[in-house]
Amino acid sequence: MSVSASRAPECRKLRAESTYSGKQGFDYFEGIARETVGSSGICMHLLTIPPGGRARAHKHDSHETAIYVLAGSAIMYWGEKLEHCMETAAGDMIYIPANVPHLPINNSADTVTAVIARTDPNEQESVTLLPELERFVD
Repeated sequence: MSVSASRAPECRKLRAESTYSGKQGFDYFEGIARETVGSSGICMHLLTIPPGGRARAHKHDSHETAIYVLAGSAIMYWGEKLEHCMETAAGDMIYIPANVPHLPINNSADTVTAVIARTDPNEQESVTLLPELERFVD
């Protein structure tokens, strides 16, 4: 669904029904983005991570990320060499500053569901994959 730049601003409502594949290795439910509603400064998506699912090591070059975990638990490695490990569970809010390498993993037997918001309005935001960091995480 494309939004014309010439339309007057309007409130919009979406349902997380269709998905797209992100560079990070996860599938995201289509949500609030420039491509869907014409947003200019934010995107928000629903993410589910199956048991054993893991992202590729990456960073978001120019924008911040906020995550609210709705269900399940996971871990997230972060830092220049992914040297830090954060445990996350339903009810947690996670902040990831711009340019911070990270790699989330669902090492539980349950699906993780989270709402993700970023300060880049594009669905396929500016992600830099960091394959050289993969060796730091088992």
